[in-house]
Amino acid sequence: MNNTTETSPSLEGGEALNIIKVGGNIIDNEEKLTSFLDDFSKLKGLKVLIHGGGKVATEISKGLGIEAQMVDGRRITDAETLKIVTMVYGGLINKRLVAQLQARNNNAIGLTGADANIIPAHKRPANPIDFGFVGDVEKEKMDGKTLALLLENGMVPILAPLTHDQQGNMLNTNADTIASTVAVSLSKKFNVNLIYCFEKEGVLNAEDNVIGEITKSYFAKLKEEGVVVAGMIPKLDNAFEAINQGVKAVYIMHADGLLNLINEGISTGTLIK
Repeated sequence: MNNTTETSPSLEGGEALNIIKVGGNIIDNEEKLTSFLDDFSKLKGLKVLIHGGGKVATEISKGLGIEAQMVDGRRITDAETLKIVTMVYGGLINKRLVAQLQARNNNAIGLTGADANIIPAHKRPANPIDFGFVGDVEKEKMDGKTLALLLENGMVPILAPLTHDQQGNMLNTNADTIASTVAVSLSKKFNVNLIYCFEKEGVLNAEDNVIGEITKSYFAKLKEEGVVVAGMIPKLDNAFEAINQGVKAVYIMHADGLLNLINEGISTGTLIK
């Protein structure tokens, strides 16, 4: 069963801005990525794209004889791994997306959090688990002015999941967290929709049907019942934090529904409210 919800493509208030985070399973698949970029390039209005790319980084690491170290699904970023993710996220994937969007007449500009100090962060404390060169965003230092300037001048920012510690070091940072943090910082100026696009239709219930809407209390119930687990929990945590701090709407959905959501106001995914 597929849930379909009518929604407004532009909400009341300031100028509409759509911030889209695209998951690694789309980045890693040539056919899916081409389809996504075709749709993304046709979106009306202001937009920002945040991307992942962990699988590509893992494959390149293996090719160099470096095995990825994971704890609870999270990458340990030692010094050698940091070099690889910086090259892969900030270089290979980011610039490929920029080139593909330029070919589709979108004036894309590729950035990391270090560029123009867009996303300052600090190295995550080593206790209880030392994740290495992993960054926690310093949200209070973000003002969104640089991104707003780019948007107002007709550019489409493409952000890699990399930040910096303001002491000369790059840091690997969760792309979902970057998406929600950027959405909050830009919500002070724009009317922001935050959209997480991945390979599933949305948040699914025990029968694998799409849950049309999730409130904070319903989220707690779904966690208690074991319906929402693993990687979906931090994604929803980020979504609710964004809503609480001024983002107008958050959607979790299949990438194929993006064009209908933004241009036609029809959602087939999950609305967080």
